[in-house]
Amino acid sequence: MPEAMPPANNLADLGLERAMNETAAAMELQLASLLPVSAGPEAKLHEAMRYAALNGGKRLRPFLVVESAKLFNVSPTAALRVAAAIEMVHCYSLVHDDLPAMDDSPLRRGRPSTHIEFDEATAILAGDALLTRAFEVLAEPETHGDAQVRIDLVREMAAAAGPHGMCGGQMADLVAETRPTAFDIGQITRLQRLKTGEIIAFSAIAGAILGKAPASMRVALHNYAHDLGLAFQIADDLLDVEGDEAETGKEVRRDGQAGKATFVSILGIERARAQSALLADQAISHLEIFEERADMLRHVARFVITRKK
Repeated sequence: MPEAMPPANNLADLGLERAMNETAAAMELQLASLLPVSAGPEAKLHEAMRYAALNGGKRLRPFLVVESAKLFNVSPTAALRVAAAIEMVHCYSLVHDDLPAMDDSPLRRGRPSTHIEFDEATAILAGDALLTRAFEVLAEPETHGDAQVRIDLVREMAAAAGPHGMCGGQMADLVAETRPTAFDIGQITRLQRLKTGEIIAFSAIAGAILGKAPASMRVALHNYAHDLGLAFQIADDLLDVEGDEAETGKEVRRDGQAGKATFVSILGIERARAQSALLADQAISHLEIFEERADMLRHVARFVITRKK
């Protein structure tokens, strides 16, 4: 007898896993090309940059770029270059996040954090260099032939990563550690929209920018990504409480030990899990305009709330 076909939801999971693995492999090659080895006194810096960026995790943000770009028939080369740029920004944020002055985390992706593997000064420079290299990649003509598109990409990524985006959210997160009772659910939601959501939102709209898509489609992807980002963060908070260090590749239960206000500390585990599922449903609802072409993005919304790392 032929082997029975797995249920439809398992087929969807297998399709997503295969697609994410393919994007991750392509991203590894792209990053290796954009971050070459070097000789001379700066060789250690280049080595640290590659250490932080290569052999990465889920590559969720690059996957969002690649899948959103497919909606508008964008060149795979252009999509992968933008995906690499946003992953450099993400990796820079992780390097700096792990520093003793921030989260003081010794482990990242199952390996010693960059400042442990090298040293603090090198880690700071590696993060700085990844951030600036990311903008250089966006500005290069190879990313898109239209200079206005490149300007739009640079502007949007700067806004997502800057004081009104990821950096602002990180500052609020530091404040939340010292004044957890001052943060209610609304303030935690805003904090995470800035810290995590804005970069995820840029990743989702990047394909629309590359494809010069109508405003309605760009707004739909932006709304999808904002709900996705919050669902992702709630799942992250749940993993910190319930996860296993060997599986997550990073230390767990740090937020509780630090007394930090999180979705889980405010809502409790069950309400937080229900809220993440609701947000995933809301994210999916924003994709109706793209019909079945956005099915992979729909699967991602389910993936982020069920992942184990």
